Amino acid sequence: MTSTTGEEEISTFLKTDRLGRVCVTRERREELLDEFERSGLSGAEFAALIGVKYTTFSGWRQRRDREKKDASGPLSGAPLRLVEAVVGSSGGEDAQKAIFIELPGEIRVKLSHASQVPLVCALLKSLERC
Repeated sequence: MTSTTGEEEISTFLKTDRLGRVCVTRERREELLDEFERSGLSGAEFAALIGVKYTTFSGWRQRRDREKKDASGPLSGAPLRLVEAVVGSSGGEDAQKAIFIELPGEIRVKLSHASQVPLVCALLKSLERC
């Protein structure tokens, strides 16, 4: 009976590419990251335990953190609510006319001219991606 090193044992359980890198599906990666958060181990200890390099494991964690941050932008999770607005002239001709749009996160946008609508649309689209 021949003895095997730890790397050889791991390679029999984990799929690797031709360069010897461990291939892990996105679902399995998420499961592993969940297990890590419950484990109480350091990142280096957990990476060694599952048989991946620490830099790879660290990259997984950074990517997951970035995706969570992207998913929690100022407009995410907040339902879009439409409100009827009636614009009338309650003052004289000199009365300032404007429309205010209030968004979650204490964001307030003032439109004082129709030419500003495309700018506000672009702003709202970019906030969705934040």
